This record gives sequence, C-alpha cells and structure tokens, in this order.
Amino acid sequence: MDNTDTPTNLLIVAADPLVRAGLATLLADRPGLTIIGQLAADADLLANLDIYQPDVVLWDLGWETDELPPDLGELPRPVLALLPNDELASDSWAAGVQGLLLRSATGSQIQAALNAILHGLRLLDPSLATTLQTAAPLQTAALSEPLTPREQEVLQLLAEGLTNRAIAQKLDVSEHTVKFHVTAIMSKLDAQSRTEAVVRATRLGLLLL
Repeated sequence: MDNTDTPTNLLIVAADPLVRAGLATLLADRPGLTIIGQLAADADLLANLDIYQPDVVLWDLGWETDELPPDLGELPRPVLALLPNDELASDSWAAGVQGLLLRSATGSQIQAALNAILHGLRLLDPSLATTLQTAAPLQTAALSEPLTPREQEVLQLLAEGLTNRAIAQKLDVSEHTVKFHVTAIMSKLDAQSRTEAVVRATRLGLLLL
C-alpha cells in the first residue's frame, strides 16, 4: 500500500497576490498537500524551483491573460494551469503543461488533477476538450466490471488523497466498509496500489477532474 503520510509539496504561481492567497486558502486543508510557497508570475521561476523544490506547480493565468508566460511548458516540474476560458487552451496544451483546468475548479478537483499529473498523466477539463486539436484521447479499455456508485464515490475521495479513516468519516461508513470498496476498486482496475488505481481510473475517464 502507498505511503499516504508523504505530502505533495505545491508551489502556487499567479500574477495577483489576492489570487495566490485565495488558492492557498482553498487548498490549505487538503489532506496530503503542503503549500510550500507562493510566487508572482514574473518571478525568477527556475531559481525559485531550486529554492522551494516543489513536487508540482499550480499556475493561475488570471482573467486578463492574452499570452502564455514563456516558461510555462519548460519547467522541470509538472504544471497544472488554471485558465479563465478556453481561448488559451490549445496554446497551453501545445506548450507542454501537464494539466489544464478552468479557474472555477473546486479544491477537490484541483488536488485530484495535481495528484494525477504528479504521476505522469496529462489532464484537461472536459469542457476544454472540444477546443483542443492535439489532446490525446482517453483510453477506452473497459473495466472487468463497472464500478458501483459507492465505489465511484470512494475512488473520487482516493484521488483527493483521503485516508480510509477520512473516507469512512466523510461517507458515514465503517473503515472496514471502505477497505472493502478500495479492494474492489483496485481489483476492477487491475491496480496494485491506491495510486495506481487513481492513475488507471484517470486514464479511463472515471474521475471528475
């Protein structure tokens, strides 16, 4: 089983200090996520990556953005970009960012996306898919057996980094029941760990990102 005690170190980048603070507040209490720094979009990013050593970068492009920052697709860390609309989706995707969400994304959606790109996936908000000509299609391989509605709920919470105990409290069930569901999910996804289950589910389009 994965070591869920190791946090993901996140660096937040945005031009507006209020946006940086807002994202930090939105994600501050997410389990398994540690915000290690906040940077202005015009800061020396490569130098600050050496200082902060984040696992992943969350970059908010703001409401008035009309062009991409030059370093967006070249950072030596996976980048999740938050877009105001679909106008920059194609350019952002082509630039090499690992994930694209709209700025209206919830904290749980952002964390699930961060977790996925950290494990090598490229993800985009479903509402942006129609604007992208270069987006890779989701895998269409079928599960050995469909997930039940409850298993889908548990899977989404796994993607958000919750422990079995936290999932049990959130769903008002016993930890034993959660373990049963996690085992069933891993079996249906042919996964050997919780992280692998989330990665496979994301590739199959089973997670709401």
